[in-house]
Amino acid sequence: MSIMATRLPITAPAPANTGATTWKPLLKVLAVLAGYSLALCAACAMVAIRQLHTQGPDAQASAGMYAAGDAMLFVAVFGTAALLPTGLGLYYLRPFRSFWIILTIAALPLAATGPVCAGALELLRHLRGAPSFLQVCAFFGVMRVLGAPLLAACFFLCACLAPTRFPRWALLGATAVEGLVSAYAVIHWFILPRL
Repeated sequence: MSIMATRLPITAPAPANTGATTWKPLLKVLAVLAGYSLALCAACAMVAIRQLHTQGPDAQASAGMYAAGDAMLFVAVFGTAALLPTGLGLYYLRPFRSFWIILTIAALPLAATGPVCAGALELLRHLRGAPSFLQVCAFFGVMRVLGAPLLAACFFLCACLAPTRFPRWALLGATAVEGLVSAYAVIHWFILPRL
């Protein structure tokens, strides 16, 4: 008696790690969000520590100035601590070329506003009795110039992680512009008043 071998239909093997590939992008997003959460906690902790050490009659007399100082401290600490999760997120976005093109297109005009604001501040410094709308513009110019060091660090981080040549050089150019605006701020607000 002959035994006939039965043929089993050939099926493709199940893809390995199907569950792992669907979790991978979610874990990347969660890692970046956890980094931003830690940066937020660090900034809140620094402001709380500063508020504990600045209580008293001086703080009560000029509460608005102390609040502005708290806001600047929060932005500085959060911005500095957020560079790490931002770098991690940019590293994960390296394969997406369209993201880098859009980032470059947004970074160059943003960097161009720095010298415009610095020039406007220098012009308003020499004008006496400037109109009120120019004084409002000067306020925003000061905020923009104060943000230049943080933007320079962010653009430099982006340039270091850019996957192709054009975004890398464009972001390095934006870094240089922000560095010049930062140098203007340091010279204008810290060096010249002492001379």
